Amino acid sequence: MALDQIDVDKHDKNMSFLEHLEELRWHLVRSVAVVASLAIVAFIFGTFIFDNIIFSPARENFITYRILCDISYWLYDADNLCIGGFEFNTQNITVAGQLIYHLTISMITGIIVAFPYILWEFWRFLKPALKPSERSRTTGVVLVSSMLFMIGIVFGYLILTPLSLSFMGNYSVSDMIQNVWTIQSYVSFVTTLTLATGIVFELPLIIYFLSKLGLVGKSFLKKYRKHAMVVTLILSSIITPPDVMSQILLSFPIYVLYEIGIIIAGRVERQREKDTL
Repeated sequence: MALDQIDVDKHDKNMSFLEHLEELRWHLVRSVAVVASLAIVAFIFGTFIFDNIIFSPARENFITYRILCDISYWLYDADNLCIGGFEFNTQNITVAGQLIYHLTISMITGIIVAFPYILWEFWRFLKPALKPSERSRTTGVVLVSSMLFMIGIVFGYLILTPLSLSFMGNYSVSDMIQNVWTIQSYVSFVTTLTLATGIVFELPLIIYFLSKLGLVGKSFLKKYRKHAMVVTLILSSIITPPDVMSQILLSFPIYVLYEIGIIIAGRVERQREKDTL
């Protein structure tokens, strides 16, 4: 072990509880400062973010709709999969509504963009408490977690959000009813669906840490695979709108991530067995 590493370990062991809290406080302060800085930048470019990101999935020229239409003509030489315009209007019905959701989207944007940095700060706080062998095995945890989160965000934004909006925007029980969505309803729908998908995609990493703690194992995950499928369907129905296509689209990657988690749990168990020899 390197001399500077030994010094870090000794320093960490000699720190009191209050000193650990002070150390954590500064990690949190730096994380909040980065989020706030990015949120300010997002606020400045708020019009661009709303027009080109938030409301983009509600337009028929959105990239997902164009790709679906191209696939439709390639497969069927017809517009079977093409999605037309939506039948809805967006309104603001409160005095400070636009300002509040301008601030909300700015903050959410700051959190999403700063997510890798936030993870890195917490990793720096937890790293001294880990053994050298544990540090080497979890070196890429920040990168992997960030990638999973961003893949989930992209999947939620490019797949689930536009298809769900298409279903809800064109759904009608009567010609006498006009869809008029408030900015609160629309923004909450898009951000909740996208963020929830990003969090759900962290499943393999969650299983990894649970396996490291000995709370779950490969055999346990296999035994309750069918139960996991039921939970996946329930979770998908909660996150997505009440249309079958969106639920299936989210259920499939969650199940794949669960299967990846089983592989990860098996590797953790094998490594634990090697360490005990």
